[in-house]
Amino acid sequence: MRIGIPKETFPDEKRVALAPAGVHQLVKAGHTVYIETKAGSQSKFCDDDYERVGAKIVYSASEAFRRGDIIAKVAPLNQNEVEYLEEGQILFSFLRMAYTRDDLLKRVIQKKISAIAYEFIGKNGYLPVLETMTEIAGKLAIQVGERYLGSDIESSRGILIGGLPGVAPAAVVILGAGLVGFSAAKAALGRGAQVIVLDNDIHKLRRLQITLGSGITTVAANPYTIARGVSFADIVIGATQVRGGGNPHLVTEEMVKEMKKGAVIVDVSIDQGGTFETSRPTTISNPIFVKHDVIHYCVPNMPSMVSRSASYGLTNSTIDFLTMIANNGLDEVMMSEESVSNGVWAHNGHCTNEFLAETFNLDFKKLRIFPTN
Repeated sequence: MRIGIPKETFPDEKRVALAPAGVHQLVKAGHTVYIETKAGSQSKFCDDDYERVGAKIVYSASEAFRRGDIIAKVAPLNQNEVEYLEEGQILFSFLRMAYTRDDLLKRVIQKKISAIAYEFIGKNGYLPVLETMTEIAGKLAIQVGERYLGSDIESSRGILIGGLPGVAPAAVVILGAGLVGFSAAKAALGRGAQVIVLDNDIHKLRRLQITLGSGITTVAANPYTIARGVSFADIVIGATQVRGGGNPHLVTEEMVKEMKKGAVIVDVSIDQGGTFETSRPTTISNPIFVKHDVIHYCVPNMPSMVSRSASYGLTNSTIDFLTMIANNGLDEVMMSEESVSNGVWAHNGHCTNEFLAETFNLDFKKLRIFPTN
């Protein structure tokens, strides 16, 4: 098959869909990879890096789209990119619920594109692509929170996250004990913070406590404990994830109003709609806003801050699926690999993800009733 990799145009998106190592694997398997010139430049990969592993450089996004049977991207499609797509092509990219537009979804379906969302790929609760990116975001969340506690931010609290003898450390409250929460808790502990993790899954809290030790406090999450936790926090990390759909707003606007002046919210879940009622998507170049005297950081593509590492991570978690489809064709893979079929949200002119269909009032059709299956 032919794989097209266009340069990302989403604001501040610095990742590339495949690092040279991934391209090398596809080329060795007999496939042809077309990559738009400078697609990897913001991840510190040059065109020569790709040419050395057998990629062919093209000089426009339209050509990268036109030449590919499979299109591998990072960010969701924009209006121009949707029109580049042709019937029968296969699209790999993030969907990002916070940015999803129903007109673009409908256009993909209308054009009979087979679309696979990275964040839906997986089974039995394991989402390999999403988890790789959220692990990075969890680690970055503490760095971000620490920065905005500092006095160089006019509206901040001006405190040291780890404290010092005679001065208390910052209180970091993490909502969610999954992979994001674990990564954030581990990073916060390493910085010397007081760490409190809330979740309604006691099994996850127990696992977190056993792994990280008695340095953290775990609390069963409910509206009362969440309200108490955010009210005394210096940093609150929104680390909740809901498989296949939008996130519930666990922290209401009234709760945010009760937070400390200058406290920091880092809403890692913003790409799925956010954990906080007051959240709205921001960008890496303009990452924060202040509401009710609380600093909000709500960047949906946080891993782009470490674009080279993130591009390697994205490649590692997608390359086997991509190679499988290139080798065998999507129809065969959908029948044999549940992880891939769970990721398919559009196929053969239909929406095949029930949550998207309900959210955007689209006709829903299960993959298993297609004649090809």
